[in-house]
Amino acid sequence: MDWSAKKCIPCEGGVTPHSSDKVQEYLLAIPGWRVNDDYKKINREFILKDFIAALKFINQIGEIAEAEGHHPNIELFSWNHVKVILFTHAIGGLSDNDFIMAAKINQLWHSQPNASA
Repeated sequence: MDWSAKKCIPCEGGVTPHSSDKVQEYLLAIPGWRVNDDYKKINREFILKDFIAALKFINQIGEIAEAEGHHPNIELFSWNHVKVILFTHAIGGLSDNDFIMAAKINQLWHSQPNASA
């Protein structure tokens, strides 16, 4: 499934989070992402060449998040490491939007000069 070609749909709740089986299936299409133990969040860590590159990457993720209307938790640590955590707050678990965002962040990552992870 090409998640990056999809668009996030606003979620106000009332939707059942994806099952662990569905999450495992969907993870196959977004390399590098991991699911937490209770299958309610996915995350990925990225290592950039320096602090400025990490900040730029975070801002680019922010632009995607605003365009999609779906906002991840983002952590910057060790001066060049960025951790992105995705889940759908309104349902307390994972929805299609999280996999769409993960795929779009992966596309962004592949466009980064000198990136490694």
